[in-house]
Amino acid sequence: MIPFSVLDLSPINQGSTAAQAFNNSKELAQKAEALGYNRYWLAEHHNMTGIASAATSVVISHIAANTRTIRVGAGGIMLPNHSPLVIAEQFGTLESLYPGRIDLGLGRAPGSDQRTARALRRHLGDSADTFPQDVVELQEYFKEASPYQSVRAVPGYGLNVPLWLLGSSMFSAQLAAEMGLPFAFASHFAPGFMKSAVEIYRSRFKPSEALQRPHVMLGLNVFAAETDREGERLFTSLQQQFVNLVRGVPGQLNPPRESMEDYWRPEEKSHVERSLSCAIVGSPETVRAGLQNFIDDTGADELMITAQIYDHAARLRSFEIVAEAREALTPKVPTLEF
Repeated sequence: MIPFSVLDLSPINQGSTAAQAFNNSKELAQKAEALGYNRYWLAEHHNMTGIASAATSVVISHIAANTRTIRVGAGGIMLPNHSPLVIAEQFGTLESLYPGRIDLGLGRAPGSDQRTARALRRHLGDSADTFPQDVVELQEYFKEASPYQSVRAVPGYGLNVPLWLLGSSMFSAQLAAEMGLPFAFASHFAPGFMKSAVEIYRSRFKPSEALQRPHVMLGLNVFAAETDREGERLFTSLQQQFVNLVRGVPGQLNPPRESMEDYWRPEEKSHVERSLSCAIVGSPETVRAGLQNFIDDTGADELMITAQIYDHAARLRSFEIVAEAREALTPKVPTLEF
């Protein structure tokens, strides 16, 4: 069966703290490692009171230090917020500390609003438009250094940290295909262009030193519990989070509700249901069937499972149910893992 991995935003629950979120992430990573998940990625977001993983490389180090074998990485680093040299140094440091276990996923969006983006990088200019050149520059820093190279990433050069491109539209799909890099699509919150982006990536893929054939990882929300009703109840925390984003009042992760009907307006419900259409919610049987259908429908080479579940024990159990369901799926023809 294809690899399953974990995407974590290190959520800060209502009334809780970042310190507790980091401890929860550590425990989830250890659980994921024991259950055979392939990677554990953390996402860069800023000025979000419900997300603790803003200093992504620091949190990656925390997770890698408390695990032994699972790959740990960024899903992703929002490259317009940073100079390529700084990211090369950060991930060169991580690769030096935890050799053979670090991934670097790169996104083109700022991961914040425009005011926060300006605070992150004072001179934004057309930084998003330089994304392809920044990726190439970052690649160069990870190669063996030339004697004539005036600027080197130390540590970083010669380490060849694996790069991924992340996206929610066609742009990164085309760029990943052109550069011969693995591609991760954010179908867990932007499913609209998923099939088109995957088709473009696979049809235009050019083999490279990094990758000989295309590799697609798809984000998927999975809220698993002992019953369908309990899974649906847990899912309301994420639904509330999306409603609050629509309303412009993002905050900490709310506890689940018995019903969303008295919380969202009809237009908000429609928007959230479109955004979260790549979600599997329910009992072990429902989850197994949903995973099989999603894999058969998309041909994904890898799944990146995410679950913004308020109760930590329920979150751990959800990933356990997903791992059990994975073992019962019909195997897919093996693809390249790295």
